[in-house]
Amino acid sequence: MPRKTRRHHPLTRLLALAPLALLLGGCNLVIMNPAGDVAAQQRDLIVYSTLLMLIIIIPVILLTLLFAWRYRASNKAAKYDPEWHHSTQLEVIIWAAPLVIIVALGALTWVGTHLLDPYRPLQRLDAERLIPEEVRPLEVEVVALDWKWLFIYPQQGIATVNELRAPVDVPINFRITASSVMNALSIPSLAGMIYAMPGMETKLHAVMNQEGVYDGMSANYSGAGFSDMRFKFHGMSQQGFDAWVAEAKAGGGGTLGRAEYLELERPSVRDAVKRFSAIDPALFKAVVERCVDPAKMCMSDMMAIDARGGMGAAGTVNVASLDYDKTARRGSGPSPAAPARRFVLALCTPADPLGTGLVASAATPDAGKATN
Repeated sequence: MPRKTRRHHPLTRLLALAPLALLLGGCNLVIMNPAGDVAAQQRDLIVYSTLLMLIIIIPVILLTLLFAWRYRASNKAAKYDPEWHHSTQLEVIIWAAPLVIIVALGALTWVGTHLLDPYRPLQRLDAERLIPEEVRPLEVEVVALDWKWLFIYPQQGIATVNELRAPVDVPINFRITASSVMNALSIPSLAGMIYAMPGMETKLHAVMNQEGVYDGMSANYSGAGFSDMRFKFHGMSQQGFDAWVAEAKAGGGGTLGRAEYLELERPSVRDAVKRFSAIDPALFKAVVERCVDPAKMCMSDMMAIDARGGMGAAGTVNVASLDYDKTARRGSGPSPAAPARRFVLALCTPADPLGTGLVASAATPDAGKATN
């Protein structure tokens, strides 16, 4: 005799799942409960925008349910008027209410997003305190590597890998770039996400108002090690931050120069926290201009050459040999476009018929040769 399957009432199933909802009580909605003023203002913008939209959404949902119930087939008391086609009062409500909400929402968003422009210097520490005149912002230079984060503190002369610390109630000025592919810096408790792009510098101004340890991460897929590209942001007292800087300087972590950076930028996953007790002050600028390797031409030099009219065919060959995609350090060998040697070209002008006024050269064994 086949066994009968016992059916459970849908309400019983919902009640069985109810205890699972209690587990959500331990979740920390970081975006809705941030510790930094910029992130708090972004949270407020989300909340106000949602409330404005609910002014329209909730009545529409309720009226939809009401109409479905009132004009159901079994309700013979409902008035049936097949000739009805227009109501001025109803049209005014249907069009005026959403229009007012859209105007209010647009104004709120426009003002809020301009005030929260990441390039805009901060005006306050929080809703109740302006930035004191004597407070000096903390400068942090950020480089997104494969697959780790490099933080350079130019004022303190130190650098860290996968560790970011800052004193609370002190504005932080971030300058952000990437070594190879586009990435995104995200510290939800501090401020919004900002992109990091090779050959470019983006900025972010933020402030942390509460001491604690917060999550930081990559928010843009950048390859195999993307999911492990995480770090901790430590909000500290000024005394604690000063002590940490002194410890990093005395820790013997070595100097982060160009050679050390070229080794550090090699792709790696799940790197441990590392500190450097000294830095090359020109390193970040070289990273942005993609000329940490002394054999490569900086972008500013390229632009200066272009502004003077370029270097002709020899300049094209020289630039093609620079191998900016780092194929050699990724293990796939040098660029196939790289020539065995470089050339020197003298450019003649009507005012300089001998070609002595503008000479484009390269540091090669053949630098003494010139071709016209």
